[in-house]
Amino acid sequence: MDKVIVKEVIPKSSDVLWNLITELNHMKQWFFENLPEFEAKIGFKVEFNVVSGERSFLHAWEIIEVDVKKLIKYNWRYPEYFDGDSFVTFCLNKLDKDKTEVVIISEGINNYPKNIPEFTYESCRGGWEYFINRLKEYSDEIN
Repeated sequence: MDKVIVKEVIPKSSDVLWNLITELNHMKQWFFENLPEFEAKIGFKVEFNVVSGERSFLHAWEIIEVDVKKLIKYNWRYPEYFDGDSFVTFCLNKLDKDKTEVVIISEGINNYPKNIPEFTYESCRGGWEYFINRLKEYSDEIN
């Protein structure tokens, strides 16, 4: 499988959720606390390390698509582990004024090295399920 898709209906407006997935102060609460900066604009690039066990993973992101309050797509790379690209898309599907379906799509995981446990399909799926649940939990704290 080359794609992980996770979905969650969150009882918040798409406006609120857009802010949670694109504003640095919110992203640090549910996504990556060590994210140094972030802008939801095409061409924005950022790099930061994430430690997992005894490995460190340099995350190299570039925003490649933005449809405000609907979609943001990253080119998501791990340059020290492989030269290929992978992509992560956050989609917000407004169901009504206070309910939104959040869909996270991770593509290109077949490009990941097969000998690193964090890059297996199961690990990637588990990671995105973890993050979408953290987003939901964090959104519950927001008035």
